[in-house]
Amino acid sequence: MSPELKRAQENMQPGVITSAGFLGEDLRNLADIIEQDEETLQKLGINIDEASRILHDLLEEGRKGLGEPITVQGKYRVQVTEARGFLACPFEDGIFRKTNAEIVHLPSGTSFLYSELSLHLFEKHHFLQGKGSPFRIDPPILKKLLS
Repeated sequence: MSPELKRAQENMQPGVITSAGFLGEDLRNLADIIEQDEETLQKLGINIDEASRILHDLLEEGRKGLGEPITVQGKYRVQVTEARGFLACPFEDGIFRKTNAEIVHLPSGTSFLYSELSLHLFEKHHFLQGKGSPFRIDPPILKKLLS
């Protein structure tokens, strides 16, 4: 792994930026996590740029609910909540509000939780977080959400 990835993986450990960290119970190194998730996204036909644009749009629409769930496009229930404070990106390239979006894909009942930071990690670093992480953008769940 590059020195930048090693430093990011150190920052992702529990207690460094968040109490739970970003890796969940995933024991793979950061480069392997990213590579394998990129392969899975490709196999599922998910374009990272398009998916992140949709997630950004849902987050912005959800803000209009002022903390209450709202229906977006007739197929998503979106609830955006904000907590005080900010979180730093473990790649050390930004600071993000503690904003969370919970999305329910109404046709399938699939639910999905992400934050401004997890969206940044997905979009800019192709990092979906480790398996078991509470904010992991799981590719099969993302596929259902986007259908």
